[in-house]
Amino acid sequence: MSRLLVLVIATTALIPTHGNNRPAPAEAIDTEIMGSEATDAGLTDGPVSPMSSSEPMVLFDFDGADTAQWSIENDGVMGGRSEGFVEVAGGTLVFTGEVVTEGGGFSSVRAALQTDISSYDGIELRVRGGGRTFELDVDDGTESRGREVNRRGPVPTSNSWETVRVPFASLEASAHGEPVRVDPLDRSAVKSIGVYIIDGQDGPFRLEVDWIRAYREAE
Repeated sequence: MSRLLVLVIATTALIPTHGNNRPAPAEAIDTEIMGSEATDAGLTDGPVSPMSSSEPMVLFDFDGADTAQWSIENDGVMGGRSEGFVEVAGGTLVFTGEVVTEGGGFSSVRAALQTDISSYDGIELRVRGGGRTFELDVDDGTESRGREVNRRGPVPTSNSWETVRVPFASLEASAHGEPVRVDPLDRSAVKSIGVYIIDGQDGPFRLEVDWIRAYREAE
């Protein structure tokens, strides 16, 4: 900092005077100081992005969210008896219900989301779920032989709030529960985000979600 002060004093002494023998406006000196500090901080010339390259993109934060945008789908579509319910309260998505493995064994909640996350590496969620493992589903509208393709990755939980990351590379594609070979996820054409409980365990469940974001791996 002392070296910078000396440089400013020296620069001030060399600034040409105007006809009224007053030094150039102080704004010129301030500009020099800001430029030097920016260089010392490792910044570069040109436009600067308001966020770092690893800044996450918020997809849902549930503050004032409309619960109507979230819909439940249970295994009743295939003859099962599992139940699921969803509400948004106090800035948190709460997904509750009961899984009955006989005849189906799943419940899910989903929201439409038209977005381009092609510059991100995965989805992260801040969750609390009592130790059960849920699954994140990212849908880009792909179908296989006329059947909707699910792309799911595990979301383990505990009794405490935790941030869980699901890399896009870890998503496994399936259609009606059967693995399928399809093109990689089109991150530029995501249509919806869903969460499943399909862990093979009978009984009640409760998942709380604080937020859902797209993340980039640090470079």
